[in-house]
Parts: sequence; C-alpha cells; structure tokens
Amino acid sequence: MDVDAAVFDVFGTLTDWRSSVTEALSDVGGRAGLYADWPTVVDTWRRRYRPALKKVLGGELSWRPLDALHRLTLDEALAEHGLDDLGEAERDALVQAWHRLRPWPDAPPGLELLHRTSVVTATLSNGGVGLLARLTKQAGLRFDCLLSAELARSYKPDPRVYRMAADLLGVEPQRLLMVACHPDDLEAAAKAGLRTAYIPRPEWGPAAGRVDPPAVVDLVVDDVIDLAHALGAPGDTRP
Repeated sequence: MDVDAAVFDVFGTLTDWRSSVTEALSDVGGRAGLYADWPTVVDTWRRRYRPALKKVLGGELSWRPLDALHRLTLDEALAEHGLDDLGEAERDALVQAWHRLRPWPDAPPGLELLHRTSVVTATLSNGGVGLLARLTKQAGLRFDCLLSAELARSYKPDPRVYRMAADLLGVEPQRLLMVACHPDDLEAAAKAGLRTAYIPRPEWGPAAGRVDPPAVVDLVVDDVIDLAHALGAPGDTRP
C-alpha cells in the first residue's frame, strides 16, 4: 500500500485495555476491602464509553477531556455494581490506569519497523495528548507524532478528527492510512476520505470472538509487524 502517513487507534488496537484496567481495579478495590467480578465491572465501564461519546457529539454533554468522561462513566459503572464505597482517591487512580495500559506484544516492535520506512506514524486517539504521551512512553510505543481528537475539541467518529489529522500531517486524506481494530472507526475514516487498515484484536477477552472487518477496509493484517511489512519495512522481525 502506497501511503505517506499512518495514524493509529490506541485503546484496543495497540494496547490491551481490558486486562490492564481489570488488574488496576482489582488492586485498588482489594486494598479498599471491596470484592467483585472485576472483569465484568471493567466491561460495564467500557460499554458506557461509546454512549458517552454520542452524548458529546450530539450536544447532550459539553465537550470535556477523556479523563473527565472516564470518571463520569466509572461512577456510573461502580454504582451499577454496588461499589459506591470506593473513595475519590481510588476513583482518580482508576482513571489514571488508562494512562498505563500494556501494549499488545507485536505493537512496539511493529512500530519500530515502521520507523525504518518513509511512512510517518502518529496516534489518532480519543485519549488526550497528555494521556497519550504518558501511555506511549511507558508502553514503548514509538511514534513520529502524537495526535488526539482533543486537538479538534471533538471525538472520533466525528469526520473533523480525521480531516484534522491529514491537515496537521500535511498529507492528502487518500494518502493517510487509519489503522484500527474497530470497524466503526474505520468506516468513519473511509467516509472522511482516508485509507483504512484493520487489525483484529481480542480486546474484550479471548471468549468474545473475532470481529469481522468492515466492507470498506483497504487492508487486513494480523498485527502491527505485518502492517509494517505491507508498508515497505524490510525483513521479518518478531518478538
């Protein structure tokens, strides 16, 4: 595929948010003397994410940074599971857990391979710039640039976010590749004129099953290493 730049979704595509946040919630909850089915609590929290985005994009909620949305949806999820006794400090710590997600094993070496090509790489996440800076640093995810929907004061799948990425990187939309494991992200990117690449991920756990790529996708690859080879990286480097 001949493109000038590639932008990446981060939550799910490059990082294993479910096991990372489950571990943090289990630790914080356990130290507070609370016990629950923590993976289910995390799933409840995450499932409130897209409805919250829709409320912002529809004008029902004013725009706010993702940390603030995570705190709002966390409070709702904890109440749903009878965990209201978790204190303010613990809740703030759980929001910060999204700044320290573990990467999928192929993501760091795959991005290093991409760095050897002429393709410019950047994040394009709903996470804020500060969140992305901390997450990519601790996870060892190498990018040429960090871009966030925060810069457009909006959230994906707003088409303005994808067009902003093309404008800031100085490339035509059709020369910009959106990489994600979420079909709706790729569908929105394609409508905005971007090229698209799908990476399947078991982001909801091994029992959740595989999500089929959208019909509009230009490229399907197994992981970031395979993507790097598709974009011209030499060799076959695997962890």
